Amino acid sequence: MSARRDGCGRLALRFALAISIGLASSFAVAQEEPGKSTADLAKAAQNPVADMISLPFQNNFNFNVGPHKQLQNVLNIQPVIPITLNKDWNLITRWITPVISQPALTVNGEREFGLGDINPSFFFSPKQPTHGIIWGIGPTFVFPTGTDKTLTAGKYSAGPAFVALAIEGPWVVGVLVNNVWSFAGKSNRSAVNAMTLQPFVNYNFHGGWYLTSSPIITADWEAGHGDRWTVPIGGGFGRVFKIGHQPVNAQLAAYYNVAKPSGGADWQLRAQLQFLFPK
Repeated sequence: MSARRDGCGRLALRFALAISIGLASSFAVAQEEPGKSTADLAKAAQNPVADMISLPFQNNFNFNVGPHKQLQNVLNIQPVIPITLNKDWNLITRWITPVISQPALTVNGEREFGLGDINPSFFFSPKQPTHGIIWGIGPTFVFPTGTDKTLTAGKYSAGPAFVALAIEGPWVVGVLVNNVWSFAGKSNRSAVNAMTLQPFVNYNFHGGWYLTSSPIITADWEAGHGDRWTVPIGGGFGRVFKIGHQPVNAQLAAYYNVAKPSGGADWQLRAQLQFLFPK
């Protein structure tokens, strides 16, 4: 158990170090890029309903999970593809595909690795802001694609999703929220009624650098009061730069859970690498 935990810890440090080195080395690369285009790319990368194809790889290292206080690793592959509906509206499609390394959740359990439950969302978004507010609304779904019982809720779920944000000078501020309810799936698994609330605040500097805070707050309405909420606080930094002609958004952030269910992570290190494909 301890060797496996140490191996996961080393992996976490190596991944975070790779992102840090990438951010540091980007200074020389991005020096030659026009500041305005870099700033625009950074703000577009921070907009969940931007009219731009992107491919984020978001790795979440969740520390001290389960009875043995081990590392849980969740790699979210999140392609975002906008579809033009007409001259006024876009449909922004976002698929979250988690690949999970799950520590033992019981004293005698074992670590599992595999695919988690896929979560597609579809946002109908006007091409022009409404009174300065960029927004999108639509359905979100969760499919029980997990390859192990510890990696899936075992239920088909659906519900509404909404995002709204404003861009004012260097600031990008907004919120994304959804709630899903189960409607089918395995009868021996608990019903799902869960909310995700993600406020985000970004402050952009010259050269593509920015500060960010984007905690993912969750509520399991089916759980008891003591195990209902996960509430992280924290933040980090990032930069948009180019590798050759390819725009990339790299980000590193840390969050401490001030509220968490029993067996939940104490804190999280989030490292993200996002490939941008502007029109």
